[in-house]
Amino acid sequence: MLRHREDLRPLFFHALYFGLLAFAFHRGVVDWWSVPLVMMLCVTSFQGAVQTHNAIHSPVFRGRWPNKAYQVVLTLVYGHPVSSYVPGHNLSHHKHTQTRRDVMRTTKTRFRYNGFNVLFFFFAVGPSIMRADAQYTVVMRKRHPRWFRQAVAELSILMVVQLVLLIIDWQAFLVFWLLPHLYAQWGIVTMNLLQHDGCDADTEYNHSRNFVGPVLNWLTFNNGYHGIHHNHPPLHWSLTPAAHRERYGGKIHPGLEQPSLPAYAWRAFVLGHRLRYDGAPLVLPEEGPDESWLPRPDQTLADLGAETLDPTAV
Repeated sequence: MLRHREDLRPLFFHALYFGLLAFAFHRGVVDWWSVPLVMMLCVTSFQGAVQTHNAIHSPVFRGRWPNKAYQVVLTLVYGHPVSSYVPGHNLSHHKHTQTRRDVMRTTKTRFRYNGFNVLFFFFAVGPSIMRADAQYTVVMRKRHPRWFRQAVAELSILMVVQLVLLIIDWQAFLVFWLLPHLYAQWGIVTMNLLQHDGCDADTEYNHSRNFVGPVLNWLTFNNGYHGIHHNHPPLHWSLTPAAHRERYGGKIHPGLEQPSLPAYAWRAFVLGHRLRYDGAPLVLPEEGPDESWLPRPDQTLADLGAETLDPTAV
C-alpha cells in the first residue's frame, strides 16, 4: 500500500501526535506540567507539516483514495488544509524561486538585525500566501473540480474537529491544539528563509542551503536536503541524501552544506549576520509587488498532491 516503507516513520510520529493530543484532552489540566506535553505536540505537529510538504510532492500511497484520506490526516496534524500547500509552495515558490512570482521569497523581510527577519518572515509572507490560496482555489473550482472538492473536504473536516475540541475544553483547545499548530505553520514557512536567503537562485547548484546533520534529517524526514529536492521535487524523501551526494558532491559551494542548523541559526540570527552563501554581505534587490503566477492545471500535472500521481516519481 505504501510506495516506500520508510514512510512508516512519519506515520509513527502522526500516531504519537494523536496519542499525545488524546492524553492532553483526557487530562484536561493546563498547568506547568503541560509544558513538556506542549513541546512534544509542537515537535510532532511540525513533523506533520514536513510530511505535508513531502506528500504533496511525492504521494505516500499507491492509490488516489488512500492519499486523499491521508491528506485529511495530515490536515489534522498540521492544522491547515494540505491542498492549500499546493498554490504558494508547489506552483509559486518551486516554479519561480526568489522572483516576484514567488510569494514566499525571502527578500520580503528587510530588518537590519537578521534575528527579526527569521521571527517575522512568516508574517511578512503570510498575506501573500493566503491570497495565493484564495486565488487558486477560486480558479480551480471550475478548472479542476476534483482538486477543489478535496480542498473543501479538508477544510470542512478541520473546522468541525476544531469546533468539537473547542466545545469540549476551550483551554485545552488553545494550549494543546492551536499553539502547536501555529508553531508548525510558523516553522515550515520560516524554513524557506533558512534554505534560500542569500543563495543564488539562478545557478544550478547554489540555489538552496542544505542542512546535512543526521539527527535533524532523521527527525524531519531528510528535509535538510533541499537543493536536490528543488532539482527533482517528486523524488521521495528517503532517496534525497544519496541523490544529494551523487549530484552535488564537489560542485556545491561548501557554505551551502551546513553540518548544524543550530550553529547556522546562531551565526545568522543571534549574531545577526545576513550574508550571501559565499560569506559576502547580502545586498537585497529592489522589492516590488507580487506578480501573477497562476498556471493552468495541464501545466502542473505532477504538483497537485493526491489528485495527480506522477508516474515518473521515484
